[in-house]
Order: sequence, then C-alpha cells, then structure tokens
Amino acid sequence: IIALAFRQRLLIVLLAAAIVGFGAWSLTVLPIDAVPDVTPTLVQIFTEAPGLAPEEVEQIITYPIEVSMNGLPDVQTIRSLTTFGLSVVGVYFKDGVDIYFARQLVSERLRSAVQEIPPGVSTPELGPITTGLGKIYQYKVVGDEYDLMSLRSLQDWVVKYHLRTVPGVTEVLSLGGHVKQYQVLVDPEKLISYDITLQQLFRAIEENNENVGASFIEKGSEEFVVRGIGRVQTV
Repeated sequence: IIALAFRQRLLIVLLAAAIVGFGAWSLTVLPIDAVPDVTPTLVQIFTEAPGLAPEEVEQIITYPIEVSMNGLPDVQTIRSLTTFGLSVVGVYFKDGVDIYFARQLVSERLRSAVQEIPPGVSTPELGPITTGLGKIYQYKVVGDEYDLMSLRSLQDWVVKYHLRTVPGVTEVLSLGGHVKQYQVLVDPEKLISYDITLQQLFRAIEENNENVGASFIEKGSEEFVVRGIGRVQTV
C-alpha cells in the first residue's frame, strides 16, 4: 500500500482532499443539540377525570390502560403519572420503531381499554408526537378581579390557543379552575305533574339547541339561504 501511494502521489492527494472536503461539508450539516435525543420511541396516553383524586384516577383509569398495553411488540417499558384529575401513561418502544406504527399499535389496544373505564371520565386520547425529552412547563393564571371559572375560560379560550402557535409547542393541557357549565335544575314534582320523563327533557334540550339548514328560496335570479337559528346564545 505504501509503495502504491508513492507511485500514485497525485491520486492519493486528490483522494485525501476529497475526504477532507466531504468531512468539512458534513460538519456544516451535522445536527447539533445541547441535549441530544437518545430516548426510545414514546407514545403517550392522556385521560382527564375532573374531580377525581389521584388514587381513584390510578385505580379506574391508569391501571386498566397499563394492563391493556402489556404484550405489545417491541415495548421496552410502560410508565405512568397520575395526578389530580389527570392520567398520563407512557409506552416506550425499542429504538428504531416507527412512531406511526407504534401509535397504531397503541390505538388499537386502547379500544379494549376504553371498555373497562367507567363512564363519567373523558375518553383516553393519544398525546402529540414527541420524545421523552419533551419538557413540560407549568404555569398558573391568576387575577384578583376574576373568579376560578373566569380564569379557566381565559386559559381555555385565549392563553391556550396562543401558546399552541409557538414553535416547538405540541400540546397545552388545562388543569384546575371551574369549567363553565350551564346547568338545568330539574324539579321532580313538576315532572310528575306534567307527566314528563327525564329522557324527554334531555331530548327536548338537545333538539332546541341547534341550528338547522332549510335549503334555499329562489327569487328571480337569486337564491336566498334559509336557516333555522335555534342554538342558545344567552342564558
């Protein structure tokens, strides 16, 4: 090899220059991160259970989901975080598993887990595509002139949507406060006197709180759209 290098000096110099040039170019496009992502493929499952303590959330939500995820191919470990009103289950796959394939496996297995979760809690949802290094930043919305319901509405309809437009933010979860509700207080005695059942009352509320389309009316060369406005605007 040494003798060949001496006989083909020009070729060796050109080859070395090409290698150095390729190395310099690779250095300019090499992805550099202060904290390189070395985590395996991660699929997260979020389930909200407003009003439930961590112990109840773990028993009726977290545990059934964890059990249903056992046995999935290429799964390394399953971890969970249970807090007040929220269950987060993380399914870690082996390195190199396609994230979309992993999400499909979890989604299919999650359907059976939903059947074991009692009614009254939110449907489990897959979290955004992220890694184990995705940092969770917690903040609180405060205001002396606002009650807890107003602060929660401000968070859900203003702050949350603005934060989701920030590059790098994949999801924003809201916890705490009071979600705004419109409640119908039923008087059992009046239901009996008018011979009305609860199902009839529920159906009447649903049917009287929606907008419907009624095609259009032709007048000359124009068409006027007909709408039935029935959605509740104020209470």
